[in-house]
Amino acid sequence: MPKNKGKGGKNRSRAKSDRNDKRELHFKNVDDGQEYAQVIKILGGPWLEAYCFDGQKRLCHICGKMGRKVRLTAGDVVLISLRGFQDNKADVIDKYMPDEVRALKTAGELPDSVKLNETEDTGEDNFEFGSGGEEEEDEKSEEEEEGDDIDDI
Repeated sequence: MPKNKGKGGKNRSRAKSDRNDKRELHFKNVDDGQEYAQVIKILGGPWLEAYCFDGQKRLCHICGKMGRKVRLTAGDVVLISLRGFQDNKADVIDKYMPDEVRALKTAGELPDSVKLNETEDTGEDNFEFGSGGEEEEDEKSEEEEEGDDIDDI
């Protein structure tokens, strides 16, 4: 049997060619019934719950081509296509990266109340050390007890 000397097969090379560092920013097309939305909850399979910026919560279906290549998490901003026959359901067309969301905000396409989900991209954990733990409270109470004189009582 020959040894495998490479790093994967044809699927790896296909995945490498599909990656684009910069891609064109897609704006919504109102004539086609498209809307911006933010993912609230992943329901499992190809379904998710999203809050559309027209003020409605909708059940959204991730199309097959996108579902295999793009991973969605809660807080992601997506472009959805509204269904003409079902107002409470929609189809996810595109996912926006954080820099694209910022560009949409500056263009006035998204409301300012949209919060970005950037914890995965930065790789930083939001820990604060020394912010009122039990040990610090004990030290403060000991200092207060030592500072009291008998004459002051």
